[in-house]
Amino acid sequence: MAPSFLGVLCALALVSSSASAPPVPAPLNHAGAASISLAAPLVGGAGMTSKDDGSAGSLTPAVDPDIGAASPAPEATPAPAPTSTPAAAPSTVAVQPATETAPPPAPALPSTEAAPQTVSIPPLWAPDQELASPSAPSAAADPAATRTSTQALVPDSNSFAILTLFTKINEYRVANGLNKVKYHPTVAGLSQEWSDNIATREVIEHRASFWTDPRAMSPNNGAGEIIAIRTDRDAAQLVEWWKGSPGHNAMLLDPRFNVMGAGVSYTNSTYQIWGVVNFFGYTTLPAGTLDSPGGASSGGSLPAPPPSLCDAPVKHMPPTLNLAAAAITGPADLVSVDSAGQLLDRASTGPRTYAAARVIGAGFSGAKEVFVTDWDRDGTFDVLTQWASGNLTLHRGIASGGFQAPITLGVGGWDTLTLAVGGWCVHNRMPQILALDGAGNLYLYGNKGTGDIAERVTVATGVYASRLSMVDYDGDGFQDILGLRADGTVQLYRGLGSTSLRAETRATVATGWTDVTGIRALLNATGLNSRGVAIRRANDTVQYWDLGSGSLASPSTIAGPWTGQRLAQ
Repeated sequence: MAPSFLGVLCALALVSSSASAPPVPAPLNHAGAASISLAAPLVGGAGMTSKDDGSAGSLTPAVDPDIGAASPAPEATPAPAPTSTPAAAPSTVAVQPATETAPPPAPALPSTEAAPQTVSIPPLWAPDQELASPSAPSAAADPAATRTSTQALVPDSNSFAILTLFTKINEYRVANGLNKVKYHPTVAGLSQEWSDNIATREVIEHRASFWTDPRAMSPNNGAGEIIAIRTDRDAAQLVEWWKGSPGHNAMLLDPRFNVMGAGVSYTNSTYQIWGVVNFFGYTTLPAGTLDSPGGASSGGSLPAPPPSLCDAPVKHMPPTLNLAAAAITGPADLVSVDSAGQLLDRASTGPRTYAAARVIGAGFSGAKEVFVTDWDRDGTFDVLTQWASGNLTLHRGIASGGFQAPITLGVGGWDTLTLAVGGWCVHNRMPQILALDGAGNLYLYGNKGTGDIAERVTVATGVYASRLSMVDYDGDGFQDILGLRADGTVQLYRGLGSTSLRAETRATVATGWTDVTGIRALLNATGLNSRGVAIRRANDTVQYWDLGSGSLASPSTIAGPWTGQRLAQ
């Protein structure tokens, strides 16, 4: 193994157990397994390698948006949670079905690098009945997008690297008596989108339920995903590393797979190449299958996927900024509005601990709701405000402190809607808005940057709630909606990262929340990539409810004072 190789790898596979419309807010007129998922990202750091069992090291991700223990309020009762798999702990995880036998691994490649502290995350397996009988509709496809040179991504051609991956994988399969896999541009689009996604965020993680994406084209004989990164651009060594890890090697030699797609992204960071390969098995090869990247077709052509409001206009990577002097310092900060209309920030200082409140703005007395988000993905946190007057405005944050002058994104009608703001669209890193009207219609509004917001699409009907919060409740990588109803119950509307919800019975995940006046989704409040919600209660209490187990855990109280303050969302 070349000393220059700093590799971090992941594998995720499915293995068979047998071989009339409501009014729109007026726009401005100016231009301006059982299901097993990898809930926590896999990460790897400088000088680290993966162990032979497919384990990974530790890589610090770039900035990515997003208390003493006390007794909960008597009426605060978490309801039984929907069935889900808890997030993987940052320690050794062993998932090995008794009925499965993976193909024998190739001998491990020796490494000349020092053995670092590692986190062992072997491949994840799930039964094929999940492929044969999907329990939910698929996420919307992301149409082919032009690669951009924004931030860390380098727009150099990756065609040679893609061909190298394809060739080396098939040479290895043939040498082991297996058929070659073919290539499909649609599957490759799935792989490339995810490669760009993780490379821009500098986080190693699998795409949750990637086999349900329309670009997977309904595989019925297994599915797998492998990932690796290097400090140079040697794509061939990505394959060599996969061969040296038993879990990844088993995927390279899975006889069921007959189609693959590959994505390669280059960055100007420490890790210069990011590779993602998706494997699928089909009884009948899908139309458009090629003998090789750019080769002859084994079937008819596929129509281009229809456009969606979730489509990403660009692939955008926010810079890594020092936010110590910014108004809002991180995704776990708590922001509130006091009785004088001042905007206050409590900076997160550790697990469920916060600094004293400091004033970061004024003039918010007329706000119906205030939302914290990095709306323009520039690395600083912004304030999106829904005013009682019906307007919607954006205060863009400044890394050195304060906010820019407000920009009006919408005029009239916004006061009639109940909003949630966050990264709803899984293929679009820009935040979006979900809006609920009084008739129970839930709409998605796309992010137009600093332009007017008017275009929308219906996500669901029959949704009735007095308050919404967007959070990845079950840790599957897709944002969900918590809908607080007038009777104090909280219903879960699980998302697919697209312009639709999962088709399932809506679970009640909490009761006794009749006094809740604010719900704020928090990231990193108890540790890196932790998920939870803070709620403002009528007795001047703010509680934190952790979601690490895939359900609302017992709350802890966050010290105030909170008298006269409304919690920003």
